[in-house]
Amino acid sequence: MLPLSLLRTAENHPMLVELKNGETYNGHLASCDHWMNLNLREVTLTSRDGDQFWKIPEVFIRGNTIKYLRIPDEVIDMVKEEEHKRGGGGGRGRGRGRGRGRGDRGRGGGRRGGGRGRN
Repeated sequence: MLPLSLLRTAENHPMLVELKNGETYNGHLASCDHWMNLNLREVTLTSRDGDQFWKIPEVFIRGNTIKYLRIPDEVIDMVKEEEHKRGGGGGRGRGRGRGRGRGDRGRGGGRRGGGRGRN
């Protein structure tokens, strides 16, 4: 499951965001982008100490300041169901061929034995 697909599915659902500076934001995800910048609405901001609270109608959070996100289990289940319907991920790549490197091209072995190189 990819983080951005998880965030896209979580739109309009509640979530908790903790920043690297210790502040926490509880609200509903309005939108997100490729850099994990978030727009939350109906937000409750909690200070680092946990002793002060603020109600904010809307807030923008820059993605590189996020420490972690807490997303409801129902959203995670929705993403798993979507992946299952699509034939679900877990693939080993997109292209064709043998993978990385030159591989054995039928010329008598790689590094050891059989080739024209030193043994």
